Amino acid sequence: MSTIALLAITGIGLGALYFLIAAGLSLIWGLMRVLNFAHGAFFTVAAYAGWVAGSAVPGGPWLQWLVGLVAAIVAGGVFATLTEVVLIRPLYARHVGQVLVTVGLALATVALVQGGFGSDPKQLTLPDWMGGTTPVLGADIPNTRWITIGAALLVLALLLFFLRRTRYGLIVRAGVENRAMVEALGIDVQRAFTLVFAIGGMAAGLAGWLAGAYYGTIDPVRGSAMLIFAFIVVVIGGLGSVVGSAIAAVVVGVLQQFLNFYGAAGVGDFAVVLLLAGVLLIRPGGFAGAAA
Repeated sequence: MSTIALLAITGIGLGALYFLIAAGLSLIWGLMRVLNFAHGAFFTVAAYAGWVAGSAVPGGPWLQWLVGLVAAIVAGGVFATLTEVVLIRPLYARHVGQVLVTVGLALATVALVQGGFGSDPKQLTLPDWMGGTTPVLGADIPNTRWITIGAALLVLALLLFFLRRTRYGLIVRAGVENRAMVEALGIDVQRAFTLVFAIGGMAAGLAGWLAGAYYGTIDPVRGSAMLIFAFIVVVIGGLGSVVGSAIAAVVVGVLQQFLNFYGAAGVGDFAVVLLLAGVLLIRPGGFAGAAA
């Protein structure tokens, strides 16, 4: 029982990281129809920005970690905003160009980070509490799992509030349905789309920093590796559906943990690909369809 509890909660924690990345991808693709392969770069740059900022602050581990957290979120948002304004905005009607530019940005970012900080993982200094565990059903659950799960739930609630209860959220949804009509009413849809990109970048930045706590280290290529599963989560959950992405992220994370433990290394990853194929065949719109 303790093993099952450990695998389940760890899998949900992993799913929480996938969701934080996938939430931005889902919004950007589902609402703006931009396939952003540079999303992993937001994750990576934010993680290193947090590490640099936290290391530069004198004080205890909690202060350093919190400073790193804020720096990571800000760095992810700023990087995403600049990417949208400088690179993506001129290419909204050219999807092939979007793919080429974002893939190139992702590769260039990893190379720059490796050139600046090296390829070896960087150890994070975590507060003592994060290095501890909490007993649940006989299993000692690492406390970092609770932080990632709590952060993902908070981000899910904030995104739903933004999309359903705020003026800009309504503009974004209306702009996707009929951008010409919304612009004819004098509403600046472009500004709302930039805001969506910034929100996605901040969520990716949060994921980058929390992944450092989850694994204990940061490295230049983790963002690209996790981006693959985040894309799978977006497709399984339903393009443009934040709730669908949350459900799919948990399913993918838990499935990976159980099958990699009870099967062999890599079996869980392969099973996720099979799950993706099955969903595409049986329910092409994903768990939640295309609705936001």
